[in-house]
Amino acid sequence: MTAANQSPDNPTRHQLKFCQLSGAYAIVRLAPAAPVPAWASLSNSTKGDFTSITRTSDELSIVCPAADVPPDVPSPHRWICLKLEGPFPFSLTGVLLSFIEPLSKNAIPIFAISTFDTDYVLIPEDHARALDILREAGHELLPNNEPWRKPIE
Repeated sequence: MTAANQSPDNPTRHQLKFCQLSGAYAIVRLAPAAPVPAWASLSNSTKGDFTSITRTSDELSIVCPAADVPPDVPSPHRWICLKLEGPFPFSLTGVLLSFIEPLSKNAIPIFAISTFDTDYVLIPEDHARALDILREAGHELLPNNEPWRKPIE
């Protein structure tokens, strides 16, 4: 498996390929019963490669390009969005841990979201050194043109 080669030093440590999505991202928390705002709908989010809308009984969370968030909506932090090269079989364990453990050991906060095919990890913009830490851990930063992206069948 090319996306998640295991390190010879640690057989449970995957060496992953990832790219940085363009632009800054925002993470917004709204009330659990709030309607999904028009600015967050997937049809309106054309400025970025990723939008996530998640509702639980406690909140409505929206992750989207920062440029999509209106000025009156609180989202004080800007994030860098990293996309892992997937897809990963559900039976493969330790993928996300392999990626975020070096960040945790260096006190870099993360916000992770998993989709059917892959994982996205957001890190605060002021922790851009995380890219170097990830490369030092054996992960490979790919260009953002994502030649490895597979079409949905």
